[in-house]
Amino acid sequence: MKRSIAIISILFSVNAFAQTDVSLYGEKNQEYGVTYALPKSVIEIEVEAVKTTYTPGEFCKYADRYLRLTNISDIKEEHWDLSSVKAKCIGVPDSSKTYFVGLKKGTLAPLMELTEDGIIKSINVPLTKNTIPPTVVAPATPKKARPNARDFMTEDILMASSSAKMAELVAKQIYQIRESKSSLLKGEVENMPKDGASLKLVLEKLEEQEEVMTELFSGTIEKEVKTYKFTIVPTQDVNKAIAFRFSKKLGILALNDLGGAPVYYTLTNLKTVPEAAPQTDKPKKIEGIVYNVPGKAHFSIFTSQGKLFEDDFMITQFGNTDTLTKSLFEKKSVVKVTFNPSSGAVIKVDRDTLD
Repeated sequence: MKRSIAIISILFSVNAFAQTDVSLYGEKNQEYGVTYALPKSVIEIEVEAVKTTYTPGEFCKYADRYLRLTNISDIKEEHWDLSSVKAKCIGVPDSSKTYFVGLKKGTLAPLMELTEDGIIKSINVPLTKNTIPPTVVAPATPKKARPNARDFMTEDILMASSSAKMAELVAKQIYQIRESKSSLLKGEVENMPKDGASLKLVLEKLEEQEEVMTELFSGTIEKEVKTYKFTIVPTQDVNKAIAFRFSKKLGILALNDLGGAPVYYTLTNLKTVPEAAPQTDKPKKIEGIVYNVPGKAHFSIFTSQGKLFEDDFMITQFGNTDTLTKSLFEKKSVVKVTFNPSSGAVIKVDRDTLD
């Protein structure tokens, strides 16, 4: 097998792992084997923004006079707010850390599981089917159509000679609806609903009528949620850089759009992993399966008003690599290794003794 794609596994007879060669992908004499990659870290920022639209009501100018609603604007307005800012670290295949495990006749090729991107997940760990339950997407609930306020207006309201008179009659109808709700709740209606369910239904209909008719004075507010994603590939410490821009009027904007204020990020290498030794001119022979030893970094997102997000991430670019030495894989045992596919780090090592 010359290439590895998607999820792949190979199992040969147990022998000494020392006889299986590991080399950088692309070198000569790589005819039969498995290619796997280690990941590099990418920070993915997810931003949720809410657009709020206010539309004034038809009788907004009479809101204070008839319903005592103050500070009602007669101008349509739109504005954006940041409702959520979060980030996570994900792994993508690193082309500079792609390795070839050669399979020789009569030697051990460990059971290797790779992600769909070719990143190593495990060695000698039995594959389990349906470990992740299928995602069930619920059908989208159709948006309920808003009732038209004119459907609830009486003939006198619709035949009114002016907007002021029409507003006055609508306000009277709103007060009548409120009185009807109060009477129902007090049990003072001659033809009361027969049971609680019927009473609830009648009250809901009255509340719906009151709401849509009141909106003729107060106006309507609609909210629209949008999600944006930005990616950062860490290479070094970042003291202060722009992640994206934001405007109350325009929403999320690109880095070069000066119509929005900058939202910054910082990235600090906490230096939890010693730096790798400088490479010599002669490439060092790989003596086993290579894995990542990521370093910890602190990441934060902020504006001039304060912090929006902060957390510590394991970043492969701030660490180095190591190898699972051949001595781990003895003839009378099988070593099981589980890797973190996001960072390429070793999560767990188990050994099963063969009978």
